[in-house]
Amino acid sequence: MTVIVVSGMIGIGKTSVSELLAKELGSTVYYESVDDNPILPLFYQASEEEIQAKRYPFLLQLYFLKTRFQAIKKAYKEDNAVLDRSIYEDWYFAKVNYDLGRINQLEFEIYEGILYEMMKEIDGLPYKKAPDLNIYLKSSFETVMHRIGLRGRDFEQDKGLTEYYRTLWSGYDNWLENHYTASQTIVVNMDKTDVVNSTVDAMKVVEEVKAKLLQQKVMTAV
Repeated sequence: MTVIVVSGMIGIGKTSVSELLAKELGSTVYYESVDDNPILPLFYQASEEEIQAKRYPFLLQLYFLKTRFQAIKKAYKEDNAVLDRSIYEDWYFAKVNYDLGRINQLEFEIYEGILYEMMKEIDGLPYKKAPDLNIYLKSSFETVMHRIGLRGRDFEQDKGLTEYYRTLWSGYDNWLENHYTASQTIVVNMDKTDVVNSTVDAMKVVEEVKAKLLQQKVMTAV
């Protein structure tokens, strides 16, 4: 029984990969709270003046942090799950918005303090403390923008968001290489992978994940 987290840029295909792996491994998918998120449309559609006045980025990060904390605890208790983005990735979004001046220093310190306490609780769980594997979806910026367009969520389509997306994209590899330490990672090149329309691509991802999990199981048994 395994817990897998799927990470990567907005729109890159995390949900599709999560559903594929869950189906093949007989797991439960824990989805990122997007469609039922009351703050996300406000965050994307607000002017800079509204962002500064109403603090949507900070509120959004607190909302996501809460829902991701709830999801990871349920997933670890079940010990047979795939998470469509997880609490381990949440900090990166908060840091980007802090660097952009959308979250101020006091807000970021409060956020990091809450995250620290949550991670301490996760480390103290009696049944599981970390994912077995991270699937990182990597691509060019052009592929990210193409897939955001295909997804068609109205609040994501504003041309004014392009530089925000670019900023997120440009630092993602650094997050993976220098901040993610919870598990081993498989990197999937999404410029060349389409798990929705190509059965060959889908099965290639599944077999790579199964092979890595088997390798880990063998190493643990030795």
